[in-house]
Amino acid sequence: MTITIHSSFLPHLDADASLAFYRDALGFEVRDDVGYDGMRWITVGPADQPDTAIVLQPPALPGVTEDERRTLLDLMAKGSYFGVNLASADLAATFERLEASGAEIVQEPIDQPYGVRDFAVRDPAGNLIRIQQT
Repeated sequence: MTITIHSSFLPHLDADASLAFYRDALGFEVRDDVGYDGMRWITVGPADQPDTAIVLQPPALPGVTEDERRTLLDLMAKGSYFGVNLASADLAATFERLEASGAEIVQEPIDQPYGVRDFAVRDPAGNLIRIQQT
């Protein structure tokens, strides 16, 4: 039996800002862009990995109370609600590209004590993204 990761979900607050970050700054391709009932889901992923995707979704779907929605938005603002780890063969170039795009840099490239070199950035919704050297 083989199990692979197909899609991961990250919330967005501004679909267009998230689209610009993932498409323009990270270089992901847009695979789907679906609107429904005033909400928008955007599927993006690396062009050379067609079976792996990130779905950018509204942070609070129907049925969530206003208190729950506020809690979710507070967690997103702190950067502690969602995140994803990515990898790059050229960490320095990836960092320079994201820095030049104006992305919020949380941590510059560093050799971690657990054996990887990585850096951290936030997307427009506050999701923490760590990118490590492969």
